[in-house]
Amino acid sequence: MKNSVSDQAFFIESEDDEEDKDSIRGEDDGNDSEFSNYSDDNPQHQSKPSSLNPSWPQSYRQSIDLYSSVPSPSLNFLGTPNLSRLGSSFLSSTLTRRHTPEILPSLTKPFLPPSTDNQQPQERRSSSHSLLPPRGSSAKKLPHYHKSSKASHELPLSRQSSYGQSVLNGINVLCGVGLLSTPFAVKEGGWVGLSLLFIFGVLSFYTGILLRYCLDSQPGLETYPDIGQAAFGTLGRLIISIILYVELYACCVEYIILESDNLSSLFPNAHLNLGGYILNAHYLFAIMITLAVLPTVWLRNMSVLSYISAGGVIASILVAICLFWVGLVDDVGFQIETTKTLNLSTFPVAIGLYGYCYSGHAVFPNIYTSMAKRSQFPMVLLASFGSCAVLYAAVAIMGYMMFGESTESQYTLNLPTNLIASKVAVWTTVVNPFTKYALTISPVAMSLEELIPSNHMKSHVYSILIRTALVFSTLLVALSIPFFGLVMSLIGSLLTMLVTLILPCVCFLSILKGKTTRFQVSVCVFIIVVGSVSSVIGTYTALSEIIQQLF
Repeated sequence: MKNSVSDQAFFIESEDDEEDKDSIRGEDDGNDSEFSNYSDDNPQHQSKPSSLNPSWPQSYRQSIDLYSSVPSPSLNFLGTPNLSRLGSSFLSSTLTRRHTPEILPSLTKPFLPPSTDNQQPQERRSSSHSLLPPRGSSAKKLPHYHKSSKASHELPLSRQSSYGQSVLNGINVLCGVGLLSTPFAVKEGGWVGLSLLFIFGVLSFYTGILLRYCLDSQPGLETYPDIGQAAFGTLGRLIISIILYVELYACCVEYIILESDNLSSLFPNAHLNLGGYILNAHYLFAIMITLAVLPTVWLRNMSVLSYISAGGVIASILVAICLFWVGLVDDVGFQIETTKTLNLSTFPVAIGLYGYCYSGHAVFPNIYTSMAKRSQFPMVLLASFGSCAVLYAAVAIMGYMMFGESTESQYTLNLPTNLIASKVAVWTTVVNPFTKYALTISPVAMSLEELIPSNHMKSHVYSILIRTALVFSTLLVALSIPFFGLVMSLIGSLLTMLVTLILPCVCFLSILKGKTTRFQVSVCVFIIVVGSVSSVIGTYTALSEIIQQLF
């Protein structure tokens, strides 16, 4: 999972060179011709915008790359001198994956086609204004927005991900805090509801393959918003981006609730008296966690947190081992007689909980485009989904057998606090989301920073204010709706069903219309219907339960 910085790097210097400019113009002309030829072969895409000149958001690729790469550590805070608008949004940071800077609106021909001339590659190497694309692929040019800077800006041509790295990245994306709620999902739906875990797993695997077809449909598509733009134009890009960002924001709310619940279980008597107003353990720890993560959100380079967060797979396995240790070694016992085969009254809540387990499609395009051998992507998805489904099922069965109808929304809250394995599980649960909070909220912050007026581009104060406001807003939402399981069910029903099941099928049918088989169309329609019905039922039930709990 840890990708090291490549030894081969390129420098974009501030001095202008007429020869380089002529070279770039020549390459632009060649690329224009190449894309024109592609469009002729694919007339259905001629009228649809591609990612060659994307609108908002432009920072999606770089921000989501943090989920699936481990940059070299560099601890920098916002406010580094000479930052441009993109610099204040982390885009001047060095990422160690295949680095493809997002395009500025002023750039109309960003791709450099692979050269067939033996002399052209040498000319590019000598140019300080061009980036060498890997053979057989295209790279985007970095616009000269730092002409007054004396410093060079290094963009590494990094090693691409191997099969093993891609599998670990996929598992790390899929296997998150949803693991803690799988026993609760079985409780809400009964043993029969556990079948949804495998049904959604199969459907999500298929839609992940559909995303690959969408990315391969035309040049320049690299991210989920790019797919939305190819399918439905700028409006499609905008809608999909907003859905993805809302999902990330909601996950940050879940992190606050998760931290507050688990720390409260460790220190139930903790409180703070503020002039007669007493903050109980839940409120106190929610505020403390928010203040603790705030400085990490101000970081301009997330490398340090990426290293720690990359251990999410290990953390998930460790928490699962602790559950089995408590049940089998510490002999806590089982409550199988209290379990239910089917629980119709709360079955819809289980729909959202199981759906949330496979919310990784926002990152799959990034994983795919970073692979050295993209033909292995289906096997990467199969290994990732298969591993996570087995882990989810094992934890769900074990947890529900141990705690029965008393299962909490996070099984760590059911573990006896006097056992060492319980303490390890709880503290692992506390530390892991703490490292992921900043990585999760950063894409949202970066997208908002793109909207900063041009006359305030270089001011880091606006970036700090945006990030601070986002963090405290997640705290307010978490304190207003402190129901971890119900909020997760709402996210899974409303957002994950869209991102994971519905939108991939809709985009696939739109982009590849006329090239799809009847079987593909039938499967896509089936998945859309299943996703839509599950979304409506799950969302309505989750909202009803939340309102009932509040009032």
